[in-house]
Formats: sequence, structure tokens, C-alpha cells
Amino acid sequence: MNVTIIGLGLIGGSLALSLRHHGLAQHLVGVEASEAHARRALELGLVDEIEADLASAVRRADFIVVAVPMDAMVTVLPPVLDAVAAHQVVIDVGSTKQALLAAVAQHPNRGRFVAVHPMAGTEHSGPEAAINGLFEGKTVVICDVVNSDPDAVRTVEQLFHALPMRLLYLDGADHDLHTAYVSHISHITSFALALTVLEKEKEEQRIFDLASGGFESTVRLAKSSPATWVPIFRQNRLNVLDVLDEHLHQLQRLRELLAQEDYQGLTEQIQLANHIRKILP
Repeated sequence: MNVTIIGLGLIGGSLALSLRHHGLAQHLVGVEASEAHARRALELGLVDEIEADLASAVRRADFIVVAVPMDAMVTVLPPVLDAVAAHQVVIDVGSTKQALLAAVAQHPNRGRFVAVHPMAGTEHSGPEAAINGLFEGKTVVICDVVNSDPDAVRTVEQLFHALPMRLLYLDGADHDLHTAYVSHISHITSFALALTVLEKEKEEQRIFDLASGGFESTVRLAKSSPATWVPIFRQNRLNVLDVLDEHLHQLQRLRELLAQEDYQGLTEQIQLANHIRKILP
């Protein structure tokens, strides 16, 4: 296929590498708002060329990937769909879905669009963050397939099977609810932990010297870009608030047990938490 990727950061760039590696892309065209990122994407070989005109880049492709931050996604996707023809397929790779799906619900070319979310990533951003093999063995969520043309869905399924990824089907509302539980809360908690440590431990060298694997793995996500995550929190605000309230409740419960020196109660709560092993061995 000829593929156009709009947004050449971590996900867009990694998908470009994977498509090329698996022989799924004959020619890759990139669209990138940042001139510096565009130049770097070319230097790294993520794409074969950069196209400045969005409509032209869309018309030249069989398969179009929209991989911009979520606030931009809502404004970029409609003009992309304006330019597509009946043989083309468009996907997004965004972390929230309801606002985006609502924005294109009445578009005459809605059927050529398949909403997907590859559940993969790192804390890094930009073209240099792109990783070949990022998606292998991971899950991709495909949303609201009943509103996409069957042939477009089949194309998307075949592509992600080839990467290879596990396919999961959800509607947009369920996607946003469950990603708040397993992804968005992890990031906002990591940001809070980093802020806590930076506030309490004023000696940066001590953080560096004493940080162990547990701290590093827990706080890793705090390195993630606000340009990526503030739009996600904004679009999924109610679900994130709901799970954040529960998280604060659990923290307060653990605090009370420790303050009351109720170590048996603390043991029981940790044992309950250990049940996550049955889900994530």
C-alpha cells in the first residue's frame, strides 16, 4: 500500500517502521506540523517524503493514519475524510474515542474511517522515540465497527494481525471508560508521584542515588509529554475523575491503616491487591 501518516511522533513513527518492516507499505508519505520533526523523520527513514498539503497527502494514499494529539485529532480528521475516496481507508490511533467519533458521526465518508487504539507506547515523544516492533504482541482496540464499511474494517484487521497484534472490539464509550482504568490513571498517578518526590526531596542527587527499580518503573510515565496527556485528560475528564476519586479513596484507606498502626488491616489490603497477579502474572 501507499501510506500517509499524519503526525510523526512515537506512535505514528513506530507504525511507519512496523509497516515498512512487515512489507505492508510500498511508499510512506509523512505530514508533520513541526518542521524540525519533519526533517528528523526523513533523516531517520520513518517516511520517504514529507508532503506539506494535507489534502494532497491524503489523495495519494491507499491507507491514511492520523496520529496527532487528541485535541488536534478532532480538527484534523474531518478534512482528511473530506479528501478520501471510496477505495481508501483512514484510521486514527488516539487514546480517547467518544469526542472523536462524535465529531465525524455525520460525515458522508464516515464509513471509510475505522477508529483504533494500539495499546502500546513509551514515555518518550517525537520522531526519535519511534521503535520498530513497538506493537508486536500488544492489543489494538477497534471501536464502533458497525459504523465503518466492512471492507475498511477487514483491511484494518488484516494490517494489525500482520504486525502482529491482538484485536479487541469495543464501542467508544466502553473504550474510554476502560482506558481510564488501566491507562489514564497510571499516567496521572505517575505525575502525582513525581511531584510528591520533587516536593519532599529537594536534593536531586539523592533522588538519583537512591532511586531503585520500583521507583523508576512507577515514575517512568511522569516523563510523558503534557502535549499528549492534557488533551487526553480533557477529552476523558469524567472517566478520569471517577477512577481518580476511587484511587484517592484507596490511598486514604491505606493511610488510615498505617496511622492507626493497624498492620493486620494493612496486610489484608496488600493481599487483596496481590490478586492482580491472577490477571497480570
